[in-house]
Amino acid sequence: LNHDMTLTEFKFIWYMEYSHRMWGRVVGLAYILPAAYFWRKGWLSRPMKGCVLALCGLVCFQGLLGWYMVKSGLEEKPDSYDIPRVSQYRLAAHLGSALVLYSASLWTGLSLLLPRHKLPESHQLLRLRQFAHGTTALIFLTALSGAFVAGLDAGLVYNSFPKMGERWIPDDLLAFSPVLRNIFENPTTVQFDHRILGIASVTAVTALYLFSRKIPLPRRTRMAVTSLLAVACVQ
Repeated sequence: LNHDMTLTEFKFIWYMEYSHRMWGRVVGLAYILPAAYFWRKGWLSRPMKGCVLALCGLVCFQGLLGWYMVKSGLEEKPDSYDIPRVSQYRLAAHLGSALVLYSASLWTGLSLLLPRHKLPESHQLLRLRQFAHGTTALIFLTALSGAFVAGLDAGLVYNSFPKMGERWIPDDLLAFSPVLRNIFENPTTVQFDHRILGIASVTAVTALYLFSRKIPLPRRTRMAVTSLLAVACVQ
């Protein structure tokens, strides 16, 4: 399928994959070796031991999931004569696992470095926390939908925004049968969903920021919400 590929082009792909694997192994060692040292020294509390085991397990699972994903790109597909590509399902799982690992690591690190604020549990603060959790879930879903876009090369289908071609809703949005297949396997639907989720995420982050302005919050929390809005706009 790639008979015209040059040696230089092959080397580029090979080194990209090789360095990604090596970097992943370095990340694994950066987790596991210090964790074993701190454990042996007795520096970890009982709850932290459970947290460390979970994070180290997630690192190993991430590597296994990466191998499982790459394997899908090397399998013969009798019904497809397109360029070889990995399964979009496995790609989304690999990305989702990486996001969970990164978020859990960051949360654990900040929990140890920064003391928790003692704030009065007002109704507004409770709503802000619920809103923040909902926004987090929406952003996570948007990122996973991006993995489906990448896995199906769905970004190549329509290159105009906000319309898709000449229409707001493309004709082939529900071209596959059964209908549920379109959400995960139809490149047009996958791109459409990613656009909608992206817009919804930016809207939710903006609303979260505006709502937070009405509540007296510590400086650190206010900086976090403002930074979130800035990064969402850049993204």
